Amino acid sequence: MRHFLLSACLVLLTLLTHAQNPNRVTVKGRVVDTTSVSLPFATVMLLTPKDSALVSYARCDEKGAFEIKNVKRGTYLVKTSFMGYLPYQREFTPGDGAVTDLGELKMKAIAKELFEVVVKTAKAPLNIRGDTIEYNASSFKVPPGSTVEDLLKRLPGFQVDQDGSIRAQGQEVKRVTVDGKNFFGGDPKTAIKNLGAETIDKVQVYNSQSEQSKATGIDDGKKEKTVNLALKDEYKKGGFGKIKAGGGTDERVDVRGNYNRFDDKRQFAVVGLGNNINQSGMSWDDRQDFYGSSAFRWDNVDFGFGGGIGSGSGYGGNFYSGGGQDRGFNNSYAGGLNYNFETKKRKFSSNYYYSQRRNWMDQVSKRQSILSDNSYETNTNSNDYSKNDNHSIQVRYEDNLDSLNTLILLGNGTINNTDGTSKSVQENFRGTNALTNRSTQDNGNDTRNYNFSGSALFRHKFRQKGKTFSASASYILNSGKGDATQRSLNEFFASSTGYVPPKNLDLLNSTSNKLNQFKVNLSFVQPITKRVSWESFYNFGVRNDEVDRDVYNRLEGNQRNDTLSRYYTNQIMHNRLGTSLRYNHKGLNISAGLAGIRMDLESKFASDQSKADFTRLNRDYTLFVPSAGLNFDLKKNRYLYVEYSGDVQQPSVRDLQPIIDYSNPLVVTQGNPDLKPTVAHNSYGGYSYFNPASFARLFINANYTYYSNQVVYNQTVDSLLITHSKPANVSGGQNVGTYVSFGFPLKKNKANIGFNTSANFGQNYTLVNDIRNRTNNNNYRFGVNLDLTPSENFTFYGNANWAYNDVNYSINTTQNQKIWNINYNGQMNVKMPWGLYFNTTFNYAIYKNDRFDLNQNIPILNMALYKLLGKTKRSEIRLSGYDILRKNQGITQTATSNYFVQTQVRTITQYFMLSYTFNMRGITAKMRRDGFSF
Repeated sequence: MRHFLLSACLVLLTLLTHAQNPNRVTVKGRVVDTTSVSLPFATVMLLTPKDSALVSYARCDEKGAFEIKNVKRGTYLVKTSFMGYLPYQREFTPGDGAVTDLGELKMKAIAKELFEVVVKTAKAPLNIRGDTIEYNASSFKVPPGSTVEDLLKRLPGFQVDQDGSIRAQGQEVKRVTVDGKNFFGGDPKTAIKNLGAETIDKVQVYNSQSEQSKATGIDDGKKEKTVNLALKDEYKKGGFGKIKAGGGTDERVDVRGNYNRFDDKRQFAVVGLGNNINQSGMSWDDRQDFYGSSAFRWDNVDFGFGGGIGSGSGYGGNFYSGGGQDRGFNNSYAGGLNYNFETKKRKFSSNYYYSQRRNWMDQVSKRQSILSDNSYETNTNSNDYSKNDNHSIQVRYEDNLDSLNTLILLGNGTINNTDGTSKSVQENFRGTNALTNRSTQDNGNDTRNYNFSGSALFRHKFRQKGKTFSASASYILNSGKGDATQRSLNEFFASSTGYVPPKNLDLLNSTSNKLNQFKVNLSFVQPITKRVSWESFYNFGVRNDEVDRDVYNRLEGNQRNDTLSRYYTNQIMHNRLGTSLRYNHKGLNISAGLAGIRMDLESKFASDQSKADFTRLNRDYTLFVPSAGLNFDLKKNRYLYVEYSGDVQQPSVRDLQPIIDYSNPLVVTQGNPDLKPTVAHNSYGGYSYFNPASFARLFINANYTYYSNQVVYNQTVDSLLITHSKPANVSGGQNVGTYVSFGFPLKKNKANIGFNTSANFGQNYTLVNDIRNRTNNNNYRFGVNLDLTPSENFTFYGNANWAYNDVNYSINTTQNQKIWNINYNGQMNVKMPWGLYFNTTFNYAIYKNDRFDLNQNIPILNMALYKLLGKTKRSEIRLSGYDILRKNQGITQTATSNYFVQTQVRTITQYFMLSYTFNMRGITAKMRRDGFSF
């Protein structure tokens, strides 16, 4: 708490000092044309007379009036810009008063022949065109060699988190395009980390409509925050990129590069990396592909409201998956190609990505499990190795057959190979010192998975505006094979009258699985009036799984274990029919609908496919799911939304099979054929506001989820501390959360401050030794960030986050605990004499848990000194130091259900690296027209 109070006092002191400074003045005036008619939303800039450097700026209101506060006294140039008018400019010095009124600033209309020249030579830092906010990148200086990520950090209204996530005007950016085209599937992090800031002419921020809205012309209220990076002309006509190579102590190596070539019709990009410094260089979507995901990111081919139907995963075997992303010690290699082609009628987008990651991880974990009247502790020491190779390719083709018909084809494929080993010693203690069992395990796996998805989407527009018909068909194929070995020595130090696992276990698990899924979707939209439209949709899908798992006991001469072996086939068929009405007028969008769902499950299983006595499971479910929503565009960048939807999740076949699986000797699982589908009732609402004149922003969100027939895993722990787990349906689980974020500039284009806070209250149920346990997990978080960008010679980005978890258990209140996770982060860049640049980042993490006497403070300090070489500043040489204080520790702590776990992973610590970077710049384009060059 003292850290919070200290930070709050510092912020308040800064604000008061800034506001009461007598050396500051407010400049105001009014922008009009030569007949004194106001020019609303014109841009006004204050520049230094010596070099025309930007000091501050403002947007006029509806009456053409402007006001720029907290201007340091001195002599300035005032410059105005407005589309279709010549720039106005004059020099002035503020008077002695607190306010200087410049009166009317009169602008002349531009002659037609000079229009293009004036537009190119009189750029304002910010323009608003409808719902689009456009930043001119040249008005926001960053050091040579900076990336787009560095540029975005300087733009008012933007926030870039440490993991590369982008927020604009308080909302998360879902898509980044380059000149309006997808760049590596529209993934935001790939674009901002691989493109140089010097290539960007404009950064455009807008709320893009859904594909359905674009197709029908009827706004469905769905908005997606999108950033478009408009390239400079010279970078559209030549190649550009960056190559970096570095070597350091402890044999650390980092090599990476990218090359891009764009023009009006084509985009080509290639990226690559290789390092052993725990940097994968991949975003979340890349990581999904890394592990073999086949999800589309470009188009939604499943029509209708809500989340639709989810099918639980099949039984893919008991494979070990070692390692953790960017934890432990990693060797990463990756490379990708992106090619886009676009004409007026056709669009083609494609990308290929290859990644290889090797991970070594030594981990120590301590887990406290809660029972009805006591608890037990699990200590685990493990040593894991994993190697993962992944090939991923995506293709999208769009053909506007004519003015009324559009065809879209999608293809996605992955090949994923994984192998690994895991050695561990796990000990369970009753209380704190009574050793009850010990399991020494030596496991391994080798798997091969192939995934393919293909979809076709057809849209037809009728002559009547808004009347459309859409149809899609998709086919998904997943196929995999793998072998897994499991060796364990199990020792028990307590008596038991129940189940006792084998002391020695040595199993070979050979599994093959195949999934085929076919889906068809239909949608028809009919306008009833100019304001009301009616949509009907139908979804059909059939999924077939086939799994053949053969387990052999190697201690008995590779004899087949019929208890653990399994062969099954499974078919899930779903039909969903729904309809909704939508009202849309003057920014108010209201919808309400209802869908009926029918699911049929047919499954049969036996220990081997040659058996005649298959056990069959046939289930059918009928459910009705409503949907409702309100989206209100209040104009002036203010939005209000409220929505409800219901999602249905089919139980997995593994959970439905009533078979006991003891392949993990300390956790025995059994399926439940009586499981019902889980229905999640989701509701959320929020309000967002952004003022483009002051850059003040506010974002408020609240959400609530209630689970009906949620699948939970009931646990029975016997006297040997062996856990017997069986799934069951439980209703009543719920989560409610709120999030508030607001920010504003302390000084425009120089200093910005932002605050965010959230509160989440989760309530979940499970059975522990036949006693119903309710876990309440209440999480509170507060954060503040301060960005100081007074010039390109100095920048500072700082943030602090306080997170507090209050965990309460109903069956054993003595195990309740309070968890603190606190982080302070800072990044500073300084331009020094002799063309040197200094960069440093500092992270101070605090982990507290009074229940287990945890109080861990971890400071991580990184520093770098670099210099740009040559007249064109294309080369950079850099000396970097990572974890200079040698304090890095991979610590995490989480609490959920009926247990709490702390883990610590050995990871990379102090090293130093010398690197060289070369920037390939685009071809300079010189154009002449009417005697002007630009």
